[in-house]
Amino acid sequence: MICYNEQLMSTKYQFNTLPDSAIVYRALLRRQWIDEANLVVSSAYLLRANEPGLSVTIASVCSPEQCAAKFNNCFGVASLQVGQIRELGLDAVPDSASHAQIVGLPQVKDDRNRAERLADLLAQRSSIVWPPSQT
Repeated sequence: MICYNEQLMSTKYQFNTLPDSAIVYRALLRRQWIDEANLVVSSAYLLRANEPGLSVTIASVCSPEQCAAKFNNCFGVASLQVGQIRELGLDAVPDSASHAQIVGLPQVKDDRNRAERLADLLAQRSSIVWPPSQT
């Protein structure tokens, strides 16, 4: 049984559910989250301790550049379609007008195999839509 953070669930009903066609962005805040072939690696989608879900920005209200600009160090921005997230039994739950959480992921300490498998599947469904300038 999946239990989401109570506070996150209470905000679920304050914001419209995202349609399957919606796009969300994941800021890639660590260089090692992008491999030599410029693809997202699975570690970008592993849930950290004490996180209710993975932080994503809703693309309809924020460009990839605006998403990246929110952070001091951003090595790229990856996009994911919400329907592809849901196909994995996960969800993208809005917690503000411009932000959502990918929920339903297990903590690595609780179920390493499932956490790594889901992270790998999310990475495979991701595409980098904003790389930092190489100047």
